[in-house]
Amino acid sequence: MYDNFKLTQIPSRTLKPRQDGFTMVMDKGLSIREVEDLLDVASDYIDIVKLGWATSYVTPKLKEKLAVYKAAGIPTYFGGTLFEAFIVRNQFEEYRKILDKFDMPFAEVSDGSVDMNHDQKCEYIRTLAKQVTVLSEVGSKDVEKIIPPYKWIQLMQSELDAGAWKVIGEAREGGNVGLFRSSGEVRSGLVEEILTQIPSEKIIWEAPQRDQQVWFIKLLGSNVNLGNIAPHEVIPVETLRLGIRSDTFDYFLDK
Repeated sequence: MYDNFKLTQIPSRTLKPRQDGFTMVMDKGLSIREVEDLLDVASDYIDIVKLGWATSYVTPKLKEKLAVYKAAGIPTYFGGTLFEAFIVRNQFEEYRKILDKFDMPFAEVSDGSVDMNHDQKCEYIRTLAKQVTVLSEVGSKDVEKIIPPYKWIQLMQSELDAGAWKVIGEAREGGNVGLFRSSGEVRSGLVEEILTQIPSEKIIWEAPQRDQQVWFIKLLGSNVNLGNIAPHEVIPVETLRLGIRSDTFDYFLDK
């Protein structure tokens, strides 16, 4: 995968299609040309693309853009906020038709912006899992809402049991809610408690900030699943994973 030159003591990276070592990229409204440019340099390092929150509602040439990703072998999905926008309007069946209309292989089920009974959320997961591969997001977008670790574990496990392929740890695009304090600092005790019960390969950690990415790579290694990566950060994140950027430079060298 890395053909320009050879370095020793580079950690082994999983290959696509992979179960761990995921890089999930957030597309907040890229043009078709921008997508083509992104894929030209970074398609090997992108596993899946989320069309952030409900940007797909206002994105022009949506079908054409999705076709560019599909031609490159990169699956896409609509952000969870779009799912919630349909749910809060009692349009779940219409949402399912939208998934078919745009030939979406994945769907995100979340409740970060709406109050939703968790049993109902799991029912949405069970229903959608018969149609697409489901990613479910755990955590609130409300900075004032702090969910205790035991509850994160319960929610994640029940959503996996309901049929979610992986669960996503909420952070928003700014990385300042959910898994993180408002300053962006990782709630390390929360993460470590979650990992006592939920396998790391079943979790995608939203980590849009570099310090957050570094923290997770040092905790779980180069093949940690990272999400909400900005398009222009895909290559930098890959260098962090390989220990060839200053933040992780010494981490993978033989001691």
